[in-house]
Amino acid sequence: MEIQSNFSLKNYNTFGIEAKARQFVAVHTVAELKTILEENKDEQKFILGGGSNMLLTKDIDALVIHIDLKGKTILKEDDDFVWVESQAGETWHDFVLWTIDNNFGGLENMSLIPGNVGTTPVQNIGAYGTEIKDTFVSCEAINIASQEIKTFTNADCKFGYRESVFKNEVKDQYIITSVIYKLTKRNHKINISYGDITAELAKNNITIPTLKEVSNAVIAIRQSKLPDPKELGNSGSFFKNPILLKSDFEKIHQKFPEMKYYEVSETEVKVPAGWLIEQAGFKGKRFGDAGIHKNQALVLVNYGNATGQEILAVSKDVQKTVFDTFGIQIEAEVNVI
Repeated sequence: MEIQSNFSLKNYNTFGIEAKARQFVAVHTVAELKTILEENKDEQKFILGGGSNMLLTKDIDALVIHIDLKGKTILKEDDDFVWVESQAGETWHDFVLWTIDNNFGGLENMSLIPGNVGTTPVQNIGAYGTEIKDTFVSCEAINIASQEIKTFTNADCKFGYRESVFKNEVKDQYIITSVIYKLTKRNHKINISYGDITAELAKNNITIPTLKEVSNAVIAIRQSKLPDPKELGNSGSFFKNPILLKSDFEKIHQKFPEMKYYEVSETEVKVPAGWLIEQAGFKGKRFGDAGIHKNQALVLVNYGNATGQEILAVSKDVQKTVFDTFGIQIEAEVNVI
C-alpha cells in the first residue's frame, strides 16, 4: 500500500470535479484497511467508494481511503432462495448483472445505478419500486476508531427513503466492507408496476418478462434519460423526491392540478422532483460548464470544467425557485463535500 500526496480525485468522482486529496491510499483487503486505520489513528480520514454520490466543492484536507475490496460469494441456498455476499468495492451494476446471469432475482430494477456495493445500504438506494431494504440481509462494517468488525442486520440499519443509520446515528463511524443479499431462485417477484417499464416491455412485445428483460428495460430507460458519467460528469439523481403529508399536498394540488404524485401511504404522497424542476424552467439550462441535463431535470451535469462550487450554486438556485414556485422544499440526495 502506497500513500500518495496531493493526489487528484478527478477520476474518482463521477462528476469529474478536479479536487486534490492531501493524502490518498487504495485498500484491497480488510487486513489492509485495518492496518491503514491503526497506523493513521490521529489522521483526519475521508472514505471513498465509487465516488458516485458526492459533489466535491473543495480539496480534501485528509487521508482519503479508497475502498477497493473485490469478490462475490454464494454463502448458502435452498430451493427458493440464495444468500449472496459481495465485497464493498464491487461495481454495483456489474454485481446486479452477475445476479441476473445466475437467475437470482430481486435487484434487476436497480440495474445501471452508479456506484459500488458498499454504499448501497448507506443510501438505501432504489429504483422503479424496489429498494435495497427489500433484499438486504446484513452488512459487515469496521469501526474506524477501534477497527472492530460489526454486523448490521436489516433492522439495525433503520432503513428509510434514501436513509439509514449510516447517514444518522453512526455517520462517519464505520466503513462497510461487505454486504449480504437474499435473492430469489424461482417464483421471482417481477415488479413492472412503473409505467416506463411497462411501456418499454410493450415496445418489445414482452408480456411475461424474465429478470434479464426487466433489467434490459430499466437499462434502456435509464440510458435514454441519464447521461453516462464517463461522457458527461454527473451523479445521477441530484435531488430526492419530496414526500408530503396528504393534507399539505392537497392545498398545493388545488393550485397546481396538473402536478404528478404517487401515494406512498395513507397519509403521504411522493411528488417527482424532476417534474417540479422541469416546470420551474430548469430542464436543459446551462450556466457556464454547470447545468441541468436536457433529458432529465433531476440530473445536474458537468459539461467539462465546472467546479463543485458552481454545480452547488446551480442546485441552490433550483431549490429556491422550486420552493418559491410550489412551496415545496426539495433536498439534495448527493452528499456535498
